[in-house]
Amino acid sequence: MNVGSMEFWLALLEIIWVNILLSGDNAVVIALAARSLPPQQQRTAIVAGSAGAIVLRIVLTLVAAELLLLPWLKTVGALLLVYIGVSLLLPEKDGDGTEKQYNSLWAAIRTILVADLVMSLDNVVAVAAAAHGNVPLLIIGLAISIPLVIFGSTLLLKVIERLPVIVWLGAALLGFIAGEMLVSDPALGGVFDGFAASLHASSHQLALAIGLVGALLVLAIGWIFTHRNKTE
Repeated sequence: MNVGSMEFWLALLEIIWVNILLSGDNAVVIALAARSLPPQQQRTAIVAGSAGAIVLRIVLTLVAAELLLLPWLKTVGALLLVYIGVSLLLPEKDGDGTEKQYNSLWAAIRTILVADLVMSLDNVVAVAAAAHGNVPLLIIGLAISIPLVIFGSTLLLKVIERLPVIVWLGAALLGFIAGEMLVSDPALGGVFDGFAASLHASSHQLALAIGLVGALLVLAIGWIFTHRNKTE
Protein backbone atom coordinates (compact mmCIF):
# COMPACT_ATOMS: atom_id res chain seq x y z
CA MET A 1 0.00 0.00 0.00
CA ASN A 2 1.67 3.21 -1.21
CA VAL A 3 1.96 6.05 1.33
CA GLY A 4 0.83 8.55 -1.28
CA SER A 5 -2.22 6.57 -2.30
CA MET A 6 -5.79 7.43 -1.33
CA GLU A 7 -6.21 3.86 -0.05
CA PHE A 8 -3.42 4.40 2.53
CA TRP A 9 -4.89 7.64 3.89
CA LEU A 10 -8.42 6.24 4.05
CA ALA A 11 -7.17 3.20 5.96
CA LEU A 12 -5.19 5.47 8.30
CA LEU A 13 -8.28 7.57 9.05
CA GLU A 14 -10.25 4.37 9.65
CA ILE A 15 -7.70 3.11 12.20
CA ILE A 16 -7.69 6.45 14.04
CA TRP A 17 -11.49 6.63 14.06
CA VAL A 18 -11.94 3.03 15.22
CA ASN A 19 -9.37 3.51 17.98
CA ILE A 20 -11.07 6.69 19.20
CA LEU A 21 -14.46 4.97 19.30
CA LEU A 22 -13.04 2.00 21.19
CA SER A 23 -10.92 4.01 23.63
CA GLY A 24 -13.75 5.58 25.62
CA ASP A 25 -13.60 2.97 28.37
CA ASN A 26 -9.79 3.16 28.40
CA ALA A 27 -9.96 6.93 28.95
CA VAL A 28 -12.23 6.27 31.93
CA VAL A 29 -9.67 3.92 33.52
CA ILE A 30 -6.81 6.35 32.88
CA ALA A 31 -8.71 9.19 34.52
CA LEU A 32 -9.79 7.05 37.49
CA ALA A 33 -6.27 5.77 38.11
CA ALA A 34 -4.72 9.25 37.86
CA ARG A 35 -7.27 11.04 40.05
CA SER A 36 -5.57 10.04 43.32
CA LEU A 37 -2.15 11.38 42.29
CA PRO A 38 -0.73 14.81 43.12
CA PRO A 39 -1.67 17.35 40.41
CA GLN A 40 1.92 17.54 39.15
CA GLN A 41 2.01 13.76 38.57
CA GLN A 42 -1.43 13.37 37.01
CA ARG A 43 -0.33 14.45 33.53
CA THR A 44 2.74 12.19 33.73
CA ALA A 45 0.53 9.22 34.56
CA ILE A 46 -1.92 10.05 31.77
CA VAL A 47 0.79 10.51 29.11
CA ALA A 48 2.88 7.51 30.19
CA GLY A 49 -0.16 5.29 30.66
CA SER A 50 -1.69 6.28 27.32
CA ALA A 51 1.57 5.80 25.41
CA GLY A 52 2.26 2.45 27.08
CA ALA A 53 -1.30 1.32 26.42
CA ILE A 54 -0.96 2.13 22.71
CA VAL A 55 2.29 0.16 22.50
CA LEU A 56 0.58 -2.81 24.15
CA ARG A 57 -2.32 -2.44 21.74
CA ILE A 58 0.04 -2.58 18.75
CA VAL A 59 1.59 -5.81 20.05
CA LEU A 60 -1.84 -7.25 20.82
CA THR A 61 -3.13 -6.39 17.36
CA LEU A 62 -0.31 -8.29 15.69
CA VAL A 63 -1.28 -11.48 17.53
CA ALA A 64 -4.99 -10.79 18.03
CA ALA A 65 -6.37 -13.74 16.07
CA GLU A 66 -4.33 -16.29 18.03
CA LEU A 67 -4.91 -14.67 21.43
CA LEU A 68 -8.68 -14.51 21.15
CA LEU A 69 -8.87 -18.27 20.52
CA LEU A 70 -7.15 -19.15 23.81
CA PRO A 71 -9.63 -20.68 26.28
CA TRP A 72 -10.03 -19.07 29.72
CA LEU A 73 -8.05 -15.96 28.69
CA LYS A 74 -11.14 -13.76 28.75
CA THR A 75 -12.27 -15.31 32.03
CA VAL A 76 -8.99 -14.32 33.64
CA GLY A 77 -9.35 -10.89 32.04
CA ALA A 78 -12.87 -10.51 33.40
CA LEU A 79 -11.70 -11.33 36.94
CA LEU A 80 -8.87 -8.82 36.59
CA LEU A 81 -11.30 -6.09 35.52
CA VAL A 82 -13.56 -6.79 38.52
CA TYR A 83 -10.53 -6.54 40.80
CA ILE A 84 -9.37 -3.28 39.17
CA GLY A 85 -12.88 -1.83 39.31
CA VAL A 86 -13.18 -2.55 43.03
CA SER A 87 -9.64 -1.35 43.81
CA LEU A 88 -10.32 1.99 42.12
CA LEU A 89 -13.15 2.57 44.60
CA LEU A 90 -11.04 1.91 47.68
CA PRO A 91 -8.86 4.49 49.45
CA GLU A 92 -5.23 3.54 50.02
CA LYS A 93 -4.11 3.25 53.62
CA ASP A 94 -0.87 3.86 55.43
CA GLY A 95 0.55 1.33 57.84
CA ASP A 96 -1.23 2.96 60.79
CA GLY A 97 -4.60 2.61 59.06
CA THR A 98 -4.97 6.27 58.15
CA GLU A 99 -6.05 7.13 54.66
CA LYS A 100 -3.28 8.19 52.29
CA GLN A 101 -3.53 11.52 50.56
CA TYR A 102 -2.09 10.21 47.29
CA ASN A 103 -1.32 6.94 45.56
CA SER A 104 2.01 6.29 43.81
CA LEU A 105 2.69 7.26 40.20
CA TRP A 106 3.86 3.79 39.23
CA ALA A 107 0.85 2.13 40.82
CA ALA A 108 -1.43 4.34 38.72
CA ILE A 109 0.51 3.61 35.52
CA ARG A 110 0.45 -0.12 36.30
CA THR A 111 -3.32 -0.03 36.77
CA ILE A 112 -3.75 1.80 33.46
CA LEU A 113 -1.60 -0.69 31.54
CA VAL A 114 -3.19 -3.82 33.03
CA ALA A 115 -6.74 -2.56 32.49
CA ASP A 116 -6.02 -1.42 28.94
CA LEU A 117 -4.35 -4.75 28.15
CA VAL A 118 -7.43 -6.66 29.28
CA MET A 119 -10.02 -4.35 27.68
CA SER A 120 -8.15 -4.26 24.36
CA LEU A 121 -8.53 -8.00 23.75
CA ASP A 122 -11.70 -7.46 21.73
CA ASN A 123 -10.94 -3.96 20.45
CA VAL A 124 -7.77 -4.95 18.64
CA VAL A 125 -9.74 -7.15 16.25
CA ALA A 126 -11.47 -4.11 14.78
CA VAL A 127 -8.21 -2.16 14.62
CA ALA A 128 -6.43 -5.08 12.94
CA ALA A 129 -9.21 -5.32 10.34
CA ALA A 130 -8.86 -1.61 9.59
CA ALA A 131 -5.08 -1.96 9.10
CA HIS A 132 -5.49 -4.72 6.47
CA GLY A 133 -2.27 -6.38 7.61
CA ASN A 134 -0.14 -3.24 7.09
CA VAL A 135 2.05 -2.99 10.22
CA PRO A 136 3.54 0.50 9.54
CA LEU A 137 0.03 1.80 8.89
CA LEU A 138 -1.17 0.25 12.16
CA ILE A 139 1.66 1.82 14.17
CA ILE A 140 1.17 5.27 12.62
CA GLY A 141 -2.59 5.20 13.16
CA LEU A 142 -2.40 4.15 16.81
CA ALA A 143 0.45 6.60 17.52
CA ILE A 144 -1.63 9.48 16.16
CA SER A 145 -4.43 8.39 18.50
CA ILE A 146 -2.28 8.95 21.63
CA PRO A 147 -2.92 12.72 21.93
CA LEU A 148 -6.65 12.15 21.47
CA VAL A 149 -6.75 9.56 24.28
CA ILE A 150 -4.68 11.89 26.49
CA PHE A 151 -7.08 14.76 25.82
CA GLY A 152 -10.12 12.62 26.63
CA SER A 153 -8.55 11.35 29.86
CA THR A 154 -7.50 14.85 30.96
CA LEU A 155 -10.96 16.22 30.28
CA LEU A 156 -12.62 13.38 32.20
CA LEU A 157 -10.24 13.92 35.11
CA LYS A 158 -11.50 17.51 35.43
CA VAL A 159 -15.09 16.27 35.37
CA ILE A 160 -14.33 13.71 38.11
CA GLU A 161 -13.02 16.50 40.34
CA ARG A 162 -16.42 18.18 40.10
CA LEU A 163 -18.57 15.02 40.07
CA PRO A 164 -16.99 12.27 42.25
CA VAL A 165 -19.92 9.94 41.45
CA ILE A 166 -18.26 9.34 38.08
CA VAL A 167 -15.70 7.21 39.92
CA TRP A 168 -18.47 4.76 40.80
CA LEU A 169 -19.89 4.92 37.28
CA GLY A 170 -16.44 4.18 35.87
CA ALA A 171 -15.98 1.22 38.19
CA ALA A 172 -19.42 -0.07 37.16
CA LEU A 173 -18.35 0.24 33.51
CA LEU A 174 -15.36 -2.02 34.20
CA GLY A 175 -17.67 -4.56 35.83
CA PHE A 176 -20.01 -4.41 32.83
CA ILE A 177 -17.13 -4.98 30.40
CA ALA A 178 -15.96 -7.88 32.58
CA GLY A 179 -19.38 -9.54 32.34
CA GLU A 180 -19.52 -9.17 28.57
CA MET A 181 -15.97 -10.50 28.27
CA LEU A 182 -16.81 -13.57 30.35
CA VAL A 183 -19.70 -14.51 28.06
CA SER A 184 -17.44 -14.34 24.98
CA ASP A 185 -14.78 -16.71 26.36
CA PRO A 186 -14.44 -19.69 23.95
CA ALA A 187 -14.12 -22.08 26.89
CA LEU A 188 -17.56 -21.07 28.19
CA GLY A 189 -19.33 -20.48 24.87
CA GLY A 190 -21.33 -23.72 25.00
CA VAL A 191 -22.42 -23.13 28.59
CA PHE A 192 -23.69 -19.62 27.93
CA ASP A 193 -25.31 -20.57 24.62
CA GLY A 194 -27.28 -23.28 26.38
CA PHE A 195 -28.19 -20.92 29.18
CA ALA A 196 -29.41 -18.30 26.70
CA ALA A 197 -31.48 -20.90 24.87
CA SER A 198 -33.11 -22.04 28.12
CA LEU A 199 -34.10 -18.43 28.82
CA HIS A 200 -35.29 -17.91 25.23
CA ALA A 201 -32.84 -15.03 24.96
CA SER A 202 -30.25 -14.13 22.35
CA SER A 203 -26.51 -14.24 23.05
CA HIS A 204 -26.45 -10.46 22.90
CA GLN A 205 -29.21 -10.15 25.50
CA LEU A 206 -27.44 -12.61 27.78
CA ALA A 207 -24.16 -10.68 27.41
CA LEU A 208 -25.94 -7.47 28.42
CA ALA A 209 -27.51 -9.20 31.43
CA ILE A 210 -24.20 -10.71 32.59
CA GLY A 211 -22.57 -7.34 32.04
CA LEU A 212 -25.16 -5.72 34.31
CA VAL A 213 -24.49 -8.38 36.95
CA GLY A 214 -20.77 -7.61 36.69
CA ALA A 215 -21.42 -3.89 37.15
CA LEU A 216 -23.59 -4.50 40.21
CA LEU A 217 -21.02 -6.93 41.62
CA VAL A 218 -18.22 -4.35 41.43
CA LEU A 219 -20.42 -1.67 43.02
CA ALA A 220 -21.57 -4.02 45.78
CA ILE A 221 -18.05 -5.21 46.67
CA GLY A 222 -16.72 -1.66 46.47
CA TRP A 223 -19.49 -0.37 48.75
CA ILE A 224 -18.92 -3.16 51.30
CA PHE A 225 -15.16 -2.54 51.55
CA THR A 226 -15.56 1.24 51.53
CA HIS A 227 -18.17 1.05 54.29
CA ARG A 228 -15.93 -1.29 56.29
CA ASN A 229 -12.98 1.10 55.97
CA LYS A 230 -15.12 3.98 57.25
CA THR A 231 -16.39 2.03 60.26
CA GLU A 232 -12.86 0.95 61.17
